[in-house]
Amino acid sequence: MLHLSIPIHFLPMNISRRSFLQTTGLALGWAAPRAFAAEATLIESIEKTVIPTPAVKGGTWFHPRACLAGKKAFMTLQPITGSDYFGPVHWTTSEDLGKTWSEFQPAPPLGWVPEGEGSEAVCDVTPEYHPKTGSVLALGQNVFYKAKTPGFKGEQPARWPMYAVWKDGTWGSRQKLVWDDPRGGQIYSNNCGQRVMMPNGDVMMSFTFGVKDKPRAVCGVRCSFDGQQLLIQETGPELTNPVGRGLLEPSLTHFQNRFYLTIRAEDNHGYVAESQDGLHYEPKQPWAWDDGEPLTMSTTQQHWLTHSDALFLVYTRKDATNLKVMRWRAPLWIAQLDTKTLRLIRSTERVVLPLIGDGVNQGDLVPMMGNFGIANMSANESWVTDGSWCPKAGNSGELQLARVRWSKANQLVTSA
Repeated sequence: MLHLSIPIHFLPMNISRRSFLQTTGLALGWAAPRAFAAEATLIESIEKTVIPTPAVKGGTWFHPRACLAGKKAFMTLQPITGSDYFGPVHWTTSEDLGKTWSEFQPAPPLGWVPEGEGSEAVCDVTPEYHPKTGSVLALGQNVFYKAKTPGFKGEQPARWPMYAVWKDGTWGSRQKLVWDDPRGGQIYSNNCGQRVMMPNGDVMMSFTFGVKDKPRAVCGVRCSFDGQQLLIQETGPELTNPVGRGLLEPSLTHFQNRFYLTIRAEDNHGYVAESQDGLHYEPKQPWAWDDGEPLTMSTTQQHWLTHSDALFLVYTRKDATNLKVMRWRAPLWIAQLDTKTLRLIRSTERVVLPLIGDGVNQGDLVPMMGNFGIANMSANESWVTDGSWCPKAGNSGELQLARVRWSKANQLVTSA
């Protein structure tokens, strides 16, 4: 039986390489369709499975994100019982590539602790395996809840990244990632973000940050990590957007000697930028199809699925089938990136996790997705994990796992 610990309430010359390629199209454009067609066949199949879970009173499981830790799958997740109202972070492992899972257990350092007249919790956790130290770095952010009634504190105190290290079945202490920069005086975070573990042990990531009543910016971040302590060593110039809350929830990947950043925004776009060093980025550009037509997105995160031979984006967007779904947060889609133009190849798009229900006539009863994770689990299989959530149906949902199977081995994965 699963025992849960959940609170009752709960290029110089002023032109970049990217701009040059988009403007000229290059004389090599004729060869692209054949190359893209070949790469698109990398995805042999996508299979949705549902992970059995213990019941959560008044809610469901959310924020499931996994990583390959040695030869086992490691996943963090937490209950949700209302908008941005999360129970303590839990963890589980699988020894058989996700067919069965161990008992969901609370992660003690990532639970609720008293704070003023309320509680400080941790949410938006992403675990990543750190090969050099053989440990899992679980990084999220703090969040503050009311004391007497269930709910998210409307006026949040300053917020920052919180992390804990898991190794050989044991958790380390709860720690704050310190950044003494006034630009992050109200918030700085890598919440829900993908990171890159470098061969020398450094951790590359990105921050969304800002001060009160001002739009947030994003910057690249390089950290050192010794298996116990995460320390910021360097940050890069900022990317900005003046609309709404600015730029949010950046996710990073590394593909064929370049860093790629995808960013949530609040202007009906998502954004992409690239960098040679993960710190200094070329100008961001809105997500668009290879013919230049922009994708319509609504303040929802995107993440990378990285194969050694091609780079893919997983995302939500507006579509004829989801017009009445809040922020078009179902289904989840995947498409391949054209790394020359930073545009998505429309012919490669397919559904990763399907919309459940009627997104046109009964959109409020469609379980929403979008707070998901991605992990390469073997040379032949990658995962997209998502906790769907439907507030109008008693905060119900499914713990979903999409198995993306490859037709060609992913050389980025060395463990079986």
